[in-house]
Amino acid sequence: MALEKDMLERARNLLRQEIPLINQGRMESFVGSCITRAGTFLDLISENGSPLYIVDRGGLARDLARMRTAFSALPGDVEIFYAMKSNNMPEIAGIMAGEGAGLDVSSGLELKTAVEAGARSMIFSGPGKTDDELALTMYHADRVTLMIDSFGELERLDRLTRAKGITVRAGVRLTVRPDGLWRKFGIPVADLARFAAKADSCPFVQLEGLQFHTSWNLNPTAHVSFISELGRALKALPALLLRDIEFIDLGGGFWPEQGEWLRAAGTAPGMLRNLLKPEKPDTTSKYRLRSTDIETFAAAIGDELRRSIPSEVECRFFIEPGRWLCHQNMHILLTVVDVKAPDIVITDAGTNAVGWERFEHDYFPVINLSDPDISERRCGVFGSLCTPHDVWGWSYFGGGIERGDVLLVPLQGAYTYSLRQQFIKPLPKTAIVQGPLDLRWKE
Repeated sequence: MALEKDMLERARNLLRQEIPLINQGRMESFVGSCITRAGTFLDLISENGSPLYIVDRGGLARDLARMRTAFSALPGDVEIFYAMKSNNMPEIAGIMAGEGAGLDVSSGLELKTAVEAGARSMIFSGPGKTDDELALTMYHADRVTLMIDSFGELERLDRLTRAKGITVRAGVRLTVRPDGLWRKFGIPVADLARFAAKADSCPFVQLEGLQFHTSWNLNPTAHVSFISELGRALKALPALLLRDIEFIDLGGGFWPEQGEWLRAAGTAPGMLRNLLKPEKPDTTSKYRLRSTDIETFAAAIGDELRRSIPSEVECRFFIEPGRWLCHQNMHILLTVVDVKAPDIVITDAGTNAVGWERFEHDYFPVINLSDPDISERRCGVFGSLCTPHDVWGWSYFGGGIERGDVLLVPLQGAYTYSLRQQFIKPLPKTAIVQGPLDLRWKE
């Protein structure tokens, strides 16, 4: 009874949470910026067919330049490595490499793609690297820095490098959260001195730096907090060891500045309400969690590095942006193939194009480019897969909707293409535009 009472009280408190709504006027302004590019998108459909991924080459280059400028304020040289897992399209890897960025890979498959893309500098991070992946790193040792994830991985790398007589440049990943799911990554900060001593006994493992990664950050709080913790740990180490640190990899996890757009089901109180009233779920409410611009991220991180990192450490800094670079620079075009009712349409693309039931939880506007208007109208926009969860949205912006209309789902660059599935229907083709298209949320 006491447990039940406690759970009911928790549920009441959860339902009282207030999540900020999306400002509809600003959303209409964003949709208007998309509509101004309707001619470009419609031409691309005519040339390439539907459905279609649209990659904005100019937008990627512009945003990479902006990130470089923002992080130039750090107290040391900065190198940027695009996190391929966020969007592993080979063309995007090639664009990033062509703009002089390094590539951050998390598997042997991604490493091969990065090499083919012409990357001159790569970091290989992630848990559970196989011996074959370590051997591939050794083969490309002239341009790969391996982020070692555990003592066991160090032991296997020592054995393999001794056998071949090949030196590998390396860093060690540090655990940012000592409990929960994030324990799978890296070693505890408290074990850093022991790890460095172990690496020192490995003649072909050249330990040069440290790596950490905090993810899904709307503001710099998590980065600042861990840098402070890292600084305390480093101050307890011998000065000689500190002088050997050539880089600190600050990871990524920077949320794009338009914030996170959610449906009710993507929020804790909304999810609970839908569970309590499944016969009438909330598909109309739209929320926005605000995020920080990249300049504020960089300034806060730079300030904390100056405060916390011992002066004996004079090093470069690595940054691993993924979502921040690709999210706003890939979009999806669909075509309506059936109007089953005034409030139900079917499109030629299924959500296998993004790999998961994203739009049941996340909100993105569906924009009718064939009948453009900034009025949002209620309508279930479904894909053509044999599953009821194949949903693109519960509304569209436009004057009306008919068979043959071309729809735009903007801002689909992050954790969509990488997760796409060969399931029932073919996947979209890809078109690269010079851009920048400049589909941006304005505060």
